[in-house]
Formats: sequence, structure tokens, C-alpha cells
Amino acid sequence: MHSGLERLFRPASVAVVGATERAGSYGHQTLVNLAALGYSGEVWGVNPRRGSVLGHPCVPTVADLPVAVDAVVVAIPAAGVASVVDQAGARGCGGAVVLSAGFGEVELGEALQRDLVAASERHDLPVCGPNGNGIVAMHARAALWGDALAPREPGPVALVSQSGNVAVNALNARRGLRFHTVIAGGNQAVLGAADYLEFLAAEEGVSAIALYLEDDGGPELCEGLAACTDAGIRVVVLKVGSSLAGAASAAAHTAALAGDQRIFRRLIEEAGAEWADDVHDLLELAKTLSVARRLPPRPGLAIMTCSGGDSAQGADEADRHGVALPVFAHETRDRLGKLLPPAATVANPLDYTAMIWGDSEALSELVVAVSEDPEIDQVLVFYDQPADLIDAVESSWRAVREGIIAGGQRGAAPTMVCATLPELLDDQAAWAFLRAGIPAAAGLRTGLRCVAGMARSPGDPDRLREIATLARAAGAPAQPGTWVPEHEAKELLGSAGVDVARSQMVHHEHELAAAIQELGGTIALKVSASDLQHKSELGAVALGLSSVDEAGAVYGRLSALAAECGGTVVAEEMIGPGVELLVAARADALVPALVIGMGGIWTEVIADVVIVPLPASASRIERALRELRGARLLFGGRGQPPVDVGALSRLAQRTGEVLVEASLALVELNPVLVDEHGAIAVDAVMRRRAVSAAGAAVLDEEVVQYTT
Repeated sequence: MHSGLERLFRPASVAVVGATERAGSYGHQTLVNLAALGYSGEVWGVNPRRGSVLGHPCVPTVADLPVAVDAVVVAIPAAGVASVVDQAGARGCGGAVVLSAGFGEVELGEALQRDLVAASERHDLPVCGPNGNGIVAMHARAALWGDALAPREPGPVALVSQSGNVAVNALNARRGLRFHTVIAGGNQAVLGAADYLEFLAAEEGVSAIALYLEDDGGPELCEGLAACTDAGIRVVVLKVGSSLAGAASAAAHTAALAGDQRIFRRLIEEAGAEWADDVHDLLELAKTLSVARRLPPRPGLAIMTCSGGDSAQGADEADRHGVALPVFAHETRDRLGKLLPPAATVANPLDYTAMIWGDSEALSELVVAVSEDPEIDQVLVFYDQPADLIDAVESSWRAVREGIIAGGQRGAAPTMVCATLPELLDDQAAWAFLRAGIPAAAGLRTGLRCVAGMARSPGDPDRLREIATLARAAGAPAQPGTWVPEHEAKELLGSAGVDVARSQMVHHEHELAAAIQELGGTIALKVSASDLQHKSELGAVALGLSSVDEAGAVYGRLSALAAECGGTVVAEEMIGPGVELLVAARADALVPALVIGMGGIWTEVIADVVIVPLPASASRIERALRELRGARLLFGGRGQPPVDVGALSRLAQRTGEVLVEASLALVELNPVLVDEHGAIAVDAVMRRRAVSAAGAAVLDEEVVQYTT
């Protein structure tokens, strides 16, 4: 994490390297933006061919600046950028924003990016970029920004985006969205999302952060999210693109069931942050959550509208998001009956009809009455305002708006509004609602999504830091190496305290009789080889062999197959019936994680799994298991007794610990059979980490310290 960003984000002085009067250039636009926002600090140009630019004094180089400016904006060709950053650091400047492209985003620029990073590190100089649009600090009226920019009122939302275009579009949004800070960090060669989150978490006036990511941010992202949780700041995340790290594990089930994107999403959920599916939801969620109160886990919602059609749509969306629409209490129905016109029906959703449209006082009283129902935690009023209203029409919409605001400010439960169509949320109307503390969302579907987001429980910052500590100690995401034969995998697991089925190698047919006797009278025969993961598909396993003749008839075929793939034949005890689970641990994603779900040969068809970032205690795993669609098979249902979930959870916990302690890329146990007496792993797939040229990684001692 990089510290000391105050000078860069609240600069009292700015130098623009590449300052010019050539319209359309980054250097010119940055100077124009500073003036447009009313920046009151010192501004210098850096251009060896100019004495002044747009009324600002110019010097030939950064080294020639008469003061060590707080922020240096770099808008010159990539080849000269590292030298400028070096000069800025040596001069004692506060930080740099590099708008220039041609760095790590293209192959020929990778060396230039390394030089830029080295210059930054020599002076501990924070750098935003390269290949980004820069920083807009609306609250400080400072625009270190190379694209067109319209001045707006500062607001409570911060945007951190790796995409410049997403940030540009967000700044041009007209739905009541107002920003405190916008950062378009581009390649994030020096400063990354985690640095920006940690800084913004301490900034006065920020209450929600929209985070647009193209990479996962590394374990440090956990620290940034933890800082936001500590500060009570809501975070909304949109991550685009899927990492291919898990593709190398495709020979096992785990990558297909829980790709990198799913593990990343689970981490975001652990942080109490919201997951957005597109940029629209990213911005609308951040905007509404910036002024919204948290709601209980399954909130009671009241919907108010003047349209029966909207009522039905709202009810459907509420159901889809798990938001309850309670029946109004008898007292509330009586109260509403006296306020509503005769044509209205008292119900939730409440269609108050167009007969009271424009009556501020009546609408205000309706909002208050609904909000004071004992089962209602949130009131949502549908509000559509066309653009360019004038005269009496504008007056009626203003009266509706004033009635909603008055009722929302008096009511017991919080009130929000949403337009039924995104384009029907007028910018100034939405901003008026937000200034009054009433969230305003663009679109009916989005409005209900925002209500669900208000019910998200806050994350645990200590848990996030625990995940980050383990991930850092475990090293970079594992590059999968060689596969481990099943019998060796089970030996490792068994010696580490994981319950696995008993087995022994069979080198000759005459050893079968002893194996059958020692392993309980009935055995399975398997081929165990490093290149053989899915045995059933290749006929490399035979089950339920209880006589020497049966076993002998199978052994010849399996021993030939074992010889072909460089493996061995293994006899294994048959385990009685039970619920089949998959328990896996993988270290090739953002953070090491457990994947647990319904198992057996139909694992990928059922695709019912939960993900738990490591470290994971047995109690945490048991809570996660309740999220499975098949949880009733474990905890009891339809007259069936519960299985030993505690034993399953302890087995999963130990599997995750083995993954890290043994520096493995993957451990997959499928199936693990669980009944009321315990849990035992029947099959095991294991993969080592790839060994770098420097040799195997040495694990930090803290990596094996787990929370119980």
C-alpha cells in the first residue's frame, strides 16, 4: 500500500508537463479543466519552447520549477515520461499523474513502464497511470484530467476505474450522480485500486465508492476493502474479464465449478460490498447507497405508485431480489383508507391513483402513514419525470417531488424513489432528492436491486485482513505444476490428519487376497497415476470386489492400463453409503479458497457449491454449507437424519490448511462421503505448484496460523 496521497489529491500547486495551446491535446485540456473547475492554486506549465501557456508561466523542465509542486501532470510521449517522474521525485513534488499511453498495455512499452516504476520507487513518488485519464477532485476543484470535463457540484460518491471511458461517461451522467473524486488509473503501474480505496476511506465527504476493475487487484485489495469497512463506506464493484489462471486445472472439477471470477465475487461479498453486473448498476448502486441507511437482511418494503401496471412489475422484482412486501397492519389500512381517494385499493404495492397527483400534502401524509407501519423497513416511491417540463406541468411534478421529500423526512422508515425507466429520472430532480437524503435510482429493476443492496450486511475488516495476510504469505497465485498420483496424495492427506479411505498398493495378483481381508472384505481396485485424474471415464476403477476371483478378473486389465500410464494398481476399502460432497482447495486465484459442494460423478452437472476464502475455520465452513441448494441433505430434511456436518467441516478446514502448508496448487476430494457418523475422502486429486527457476517457494511462518 502506498501512503501520502494527500498532496496529489488535494494539490495547492500543479505543473503540467507538455503544456500547450494546441486544442485537443492532453496538456491543453488539463489547463482548460483546471480553469473550468475554478482551481485556485498555483499552476505552472513545463515546455522548453514556451514562456507561458494560457496565461500560466512555463519552465523548460520539472527541475526548473520554482516550487516543489504538489501534483505533476505528465502529457508527453512515453519515451520521456520516466525522466520526468525522476525529476519530479528529486524536486520533492507530491505525486504525478501520467496521461501518456504506450506503456505496459502494448508489448513495445513494457520496458518503458518498468523504467517509470523504477523512477517512482527511487523517490517513493506516488504515480497515477500511465495510460489513464487522471484524477478529478471535485471537492478540491482540482482536475488533473486530460479529457473534456463539465463542472458539477461535488457529491458523496467516488469512482475508481481502470477504464478511462467508463470514468468519462460517469462524469457525463445526468441522473443526480455527483462525485467527490473520480480516478481513471489506467495501467495502475504504481498506485492501484487498493491504494485508492485506503486513501478515499479516510477522506471526509465520501460515503460510497464505485470500483471498476479489469484485474483483481491482488491480496492488497482486501486491505483497501477493510479500510472502507472500518470507515462505514459502501463499496460497489464491477469486475470485467475472466482470468485464465484456473484453466490449467480443467482436468479437475474445481475450476469449472468455481472459476477465478466466482472466487473474486465471494471475496467481494465477504467484504460486505455490492457486486454490479454492468456500469449502469455500478453507478446507480453507488449513488443510492451513498445516502441510504442499511436495512435488515430481509427488509419489509412498501411500494407506492400511481399505476397498477407498475405495482405488478415492482412486486415481481421484489420477489426476484428476496425483498418482502408485507401486508399492511390493520391500523395502517384504516389510516390509508381515510387518505386515499375512493377509487384506490389499500394494498402493498399501493396504487394511490393519479387522482391525488400534484397534491403535496396528501402524498406526504401517505408516505408517512406507510412508513409508520410496524412491518415496513423501507418505502419505495416510483417517480417518473420527463425532461424539459415547463409551466403548470412542471409545477405539478415539483409538487409531487416536494410531497415525497416532506413525507420521507418525517416518516419512520426511510424513503427512496426510482424511475420506472432510466431516462425518466431527471438530473436536477434526482439531485434534489439526494440532497434531501432520499436515494433516487434510474429504472424500476435497478431501484429494487438497490433496495436489496441496502440490506447487505457489513463486512468484517479483521476477516479481510486475515485473508490478505494468508494470501501474501502463500505467495503469488500458484502456477499449476505436476499432478500427484492418488495414492501419494492420500498418504500426504492422511499423515496431515485428513480422514481418507484406507488403501494399499497391489503389485501382483497374489496380493489380492490379503488386501481384501485387510481392507474389510470388499474392495475397490484403481489405477493411480500422475496423469490420470478422471478414472471412471477410462474404466480405471472397479468397485465392490469381495472375492479373489472377482478381483483377479479385473486386476489384469487395470495392471495393463497402469503400465501404459506409468502408474500402479491400488486396492482401497469400500466406504458405506452417504451423502457425496466435493471438497477442494485451490491456490491459483486471487486468494487461496475452499470450494465445497454436492459431489460425485454429477458434480459439474449439479454445480451446487459454496466458496470460502482461506483461512477457513470449521465453524465458518459449517455456516457456508447452509447456503448450498442441497443443504437439507446435510442438515436433515424430509425425515432424513442430519449427517455429521461438524466432521465434514473439520475435514474441509484441514484440507485448506494442507494446501498452504504443502505449497500445493490444488487439492480436490471427490467424493467425500458423509453420514451421521463422520466424513471420509474416497478419491483425491492433487497438483503441485510449478517450481520457478529460483526453486520452490519458502512459506512464511504466518501462513499456517489459522483461526479456529
